[in-house]
Amino acid sequence: MSLELSSPDMSLPLDAERNAPLVSEWLLGASALLMKHQGDVRTAELIADVSALEVRLWDTQFDREGYRIVLVVDAHLFPRYDEEALKRIEKVMQTVLMPAGKEVDEFAVRPDIRLPTTWRDQLRQPSGPKPSNHARKVRRDLPNHPIEDDLHFTNEWECRVYQVLKERQAALPDNETIGIMPLCKMRVLGSTREPDFLITYRGRAGVIEVDGPHHEGRKRASNDHSRTDLLINAGVEWVARLDVRDVKDKAEVEKFVGTFLSRLTRR
Repeated sequence: MSLELSSPDMSLPLDAERNAPLVSEWLLGASALLMKHQGDVRTAELIADVSALEVRLWDTQFDREGYRIVLVVDAHLFPRYDEEALKRIEKVMQTVLMPAGKEVDEFAVRPDIRLPTTWRDQLRQPSGPKPSNHARKVRRDLPNHPIEDDLHFTNEWECRVYQVLKERQAALPDNETIGIMPLCKMRVLGSTREPDFLITYRGRAGVIEVDGPHHEGRKRASNDHSRTDLLINAGVEWVARLDVRDVKDKAEVEKFVGTFLSRLTRR
């Protein structure tokens, strides 16, 4: 089984029922990677920080397909998407869509504002409300996110890693199987974390993080190490990271999972 992200059926409108679950992640990923290959890392990172896309067929005159695309971003990230940034993102998405005869007619950005019931109390705090990054929660709340066995995943990569974990779970004896918990929030010192996978095995707990291109860079790597230290200090035995760009087929994920479980139980 290949771990390549499934592409939409370009013979259909992007917002067709068959395409709707794929378009947001596919268009974001293709656009971000194109920007990275062209050396525009800043725009690539802006695209990677978009929580989701709203894509709607806008104009079908003269046998063409023109779309309205709206970037949905966390409220505290919204100021980063100024007019110049939007022009760059719109241009690269137009480039990605052009070979399929699809065009961008309208392009905009909106903040994702989720009003908590305690918003009045937050406003009365001396420092005001503190924004937090809920991008992963936003994606889980979208109708397009992958679901399997009543478990929710941010994207197809995580879902496919889960399928390999589930196969390993089924192959183990009943009395020493593994527990698989995707996207479970956990409180560590000073912050709340949401690992991609928390795995329990033979009395130990480990974490698997499925990393994409947005985990590049010195600052991001430093943040990843800091998060790893927090998890280890909280009792997690081992934290392993799988870079999806280095994965070519299912066998490589199986090897990664085998190594992770072996390391997790090492005394």
